[in-house]
Amino acid sequence: MMLFASMALSAPAFGKASDDDDDDPSNSETVPNLYLDLMTTYGTLPAGAIGIGFQNFSALPTLSSPASQSVTVNAPITLDLTDRISVYGGVSSTTSRTDATSWSSLIATAWNVGLQADVIQQNGGTLPTITVQATLSRSIQASVLATTTLTTILEADYALDPDATTGLLAGGRYVNVAVDTDLASVKPSIIGYLGGYYQWPSNWKLSGRFGVQSFGGAQLVNRSPVAPFTQPIIRLDLERMDDDDNRLFGLTFEVAWVPKPAYQLTMRTPLYAIKN
Repeated sequence: MMLFASMALSAPAFGKASDDDDDDPSNSETVPNLYLDLMTTYGTLPAGAIGIGFQNFSALPTLSSPASQSVTVNAPITLDLTDRISVYGGVSSTTSRTDATSWSSLIATAWNVGLQADVIQQNGGTLPTITVQATLSRSIQASVLATTTLTTILEADYALDPDATTGLLAGGRYVNVAVDTDLASVKPSIIGYLGGYYQWPSNWKLSGRFGVQSFGGAQLVNRSPVAPFTQPIIRLDLERMDDDDNRLFGLTFEVAWVPKPAYQLTMRTPLYAIKN
């Protein structure tokens, strides 16, 4: 048996206003962005796998032998308080199928709230931008396997040019899961990665992250233990930004070996109520 802990290695996860106008006292930074950060994810899991911490917002599902497919819709309302701090909260819903079953009804599975902050900004200096993100997720449906998940991400972004169109990335992701029952336990998942990005003059941006995921194993009710593993994980992002560095559209493709490969494709379509 295996565990698929998807890597939500945001960099940062939410579009923010550019720093180009920091010296202008009328900077729109004083007016926060407000938007629905709609994310639609299609994922596949190999036979015998369980999904956990999926895109930072999942419950602990019942283990099933057939390979499975799922579609998850996450719609957090996001508020960019400044160009350095964002808060968000929302609900995720999921539908799934296996080779032996048809697609289930789309139901709400978890709520999630979080905070993202740039604790250091490079702004042309020698120190990289340091971003911290924390997301708390909780299962909605009542179950003995209901979970509370805390996902923490720390990422360093070192821009190689004044406009920050080319840069290097390094970071880590830590997922801690608490199960309501003492009959089940899940050890932490840790990811370390390196990467980089390039943004074209047309404002299309390509990012890549390549790392290793280490999972400590799990014990589920009436199931054999899920063995620990340490395996590679890859994430690629293609995004369309505006001139103020707000995300307009995004595609994310991830592969995690658990140890067999599990795949995930996410489309992000932010719906802005207020945009700087």
